[in-house]
Amino acid sequence: MNKIKNSLAMTLVLTVLTTLIICDSALGQQPGIKRTELQRYDLSHPGWEAIQVRIDFAPGTSFARHKHPGEEMIYVLEGTLEYQVEGKPPVKLKAGETLFIPAGTIHSARNVGSGNGAELATYIVEKGKPLVDLVK
Repeated sequence: MNKIKNSLAMTLVLTVLTTLIICDSALGQQPGIKRTELQRYDLSHPGWEAIQVRIDFAPGTSFARHKHPGEEMIYVLEGTLEYQVEGKPPVKLKAGETLFIPAGTIHSARNVGSGNGAELATYIVEKGKPLVDLVK
């Protein structure tokens, strides 16, 4: 009986991990978008983590409307990126400029420059939840 329980538990864990890897890979493989996770650490507040990701946008590409299970802080590394944050007019940011997106706020990003666009995104999110939730 214990072997069956252990086997079922292991199958569940592997299924969840595989799903997370596939979802994260699919987001990173959007045409013209490259996501590179730089660091991920548990915070002193239980159940929360900080994640830093570099996101590169080829000219003319965009990241579809989405939201996060926590706050996002953006620092534009290169190029010109336009952000559409729900309830606000679009904002264009150049290298060195920043943007804060509150938890659960629907937003999108688009490279409006002629060259590569890149941002450093820092997320303060609930651990174990999908980092990105795509929205129609």
